[in-house]
Amino acid sequence: MLHPLVEQLRFTRSEFLRGIQGVKQDEARQRFLPMNCISWNVGHLAWQEQRYFLFYAQGQMPFPEVDLGFAYGAPASTPALKETLAAWQAITHLADPWLEGLTSEALLQNVIRNGKPTTYIYGNLLQRIIYHYWYHLGENLAIRQQLGHTRLPQFVGDIDNQAPYHPK
Repeated sequence: MLHPLVEQLRFTRSEFLRGIQGVKQDEARQRFLPMNCISWNVGHLAWQEQRYFLFYAQGQMPFPEVDLGFAYGAPASTPALKETLAAWQAITHLADPWLEGLTSEALLQNVIRNGKPTTYIYGNLLQRIIYHYWYHLGENLAIRQQLGHTRLPQFVGDIDNQAPYHPK
């Protein structure tokens, strides 16, 4: 059984994708300052998943270009959505086996960076990324409103069936 936080992450990812469903390639590159564009936001979340679940947790950096181009504080850009989405899909696919093995005990372990333990624990990083997804999901929907899109998701999807509450 998946840890409940991992189940919530998976649901959150699906909601993030639902929020960009139907966005055209040129629309995904459009910026409404001071926000980044939708395609950059996708790359940014790919960066965070790679950083937390592949690099910190497993010492892997399969997409160094994502690490450079989409880090917090990286220069704004307007990349192709098909490219950032492909990187996001590859990174989340690579992260899933590690996430599937998480236990409550593992989530209490300190993150190791540069060979030394930090004050961060994996459980906090998992929560941080879940909330970060929701932040950018809202931002992406605001961008879509600026683009004139209608019939956008207005509420959390089917959490009752896809990621219901249950104790660990």
